[in-house]
Amino acid sequence: MGIIKAAKLIFDYVKRDDEEHVEEVNRAIDDLTLDIREGDFVAILGHNGSGKSTFAKHVNGILMPTEGTIWISGMDTSDEEYIWDIRKTAGMVFQNPDNQIIGNIVEEDVGFGPENMGVPTEEIWKRVDESLEAVGMTAYRMKSPNKLSGGQKQRVAIAGVMAMKPRCIILDEPTAMLDPNGRKEVIRTIRELNKKEKITVLLITHYMEEVVRADRVIVMDNGRIVMDGTPKEIFSRVGELKEYRLDVPQVTELAYELAEAGIPLSRGILSMKELIAELVPYMKEQLGMDEKEPEQKEEKNEEKNEAEHGN
Repeated sequence: MGIIKAAKLIFDYVKRDDEEHVEEVNRAIDDLTLDIREGDFVAILGHNGSGKSTFAKHVNGILMPTEGTIWISGMDTSDEEYIWDIRKTAGMVFQNPDNQIIGNIVEEDVGFGPENMGVPTEEIWKRVDESLEAVGMTAYRMKSPNKLSGGQKQRVAIAGVMAMKPRCIILDEPTAMLDPNGRKEVIRTIRELNKKEKITVLLITHYMEEVVRADRVIVMDNGRIVMDGTPKEIFSRVGELKEYRLDVPQVTELAYELAEAGIPLSRGILSMKELIAELVPYMKEQLGMDEKEPEQKEEKNEEKNEAEHGN
């Protein structure tokens, strides 16, 4: 069993009237089965209403299954006895950092979580130091969060979760309210935490460029998993992704359009470097350029020089 495991998970949003009679039932998660290994970086994609954020809230025990089971490190989230340990194991970072930051000073905010957990003072400050360093915010520890940029605030929110020493971090569209530079800062921080600290990352996002370096990509639609694989495997199926109302990284879209136009390119190209590596040989062939030509030109120049010196 992985650190996150769901079996036949179902969740219904139930709307009731003033007398608590059921008016409407909307199924957000529909018979979802999933197993995520510890230490993996997993991205979950899906259009609005696909169920991805609802699933994220199950991982942290914010929502409880209507049917089925979800385990976090072997603990059943529906068992109240384990809920505190589950939330220590799987930390949550939300879309808006202002909803998570409560301290007047950065270092106080980061230390709030471990203080509530009853961690000794000396250990709290050690964790604060380590967490701020991990997210690159040590220089801002005495600043007011209100004076930070959106990307910096989100990194403080991540540090606050890190200070509680979770084995898994769930990030529910953490860059949705940020500008491009802020998004890059946060995603770079998340990747470093995953690689250096070996923390399991579950990233919920609709920005395709954020997932190209993930270990695994899961696509959800109408509460079900409809695609599951590596980024290259998922983004090689551009047509299918478009059917689920999802975009692809810009370079992947360009490569797809070129391939549709008849240029022999691999499916699932994820970077400009990959695209250029495949385009250059093709362009040389089309222009009639031979890789041996530079050598032949050099030989001709040598022959010409010998002839001139000979004269």
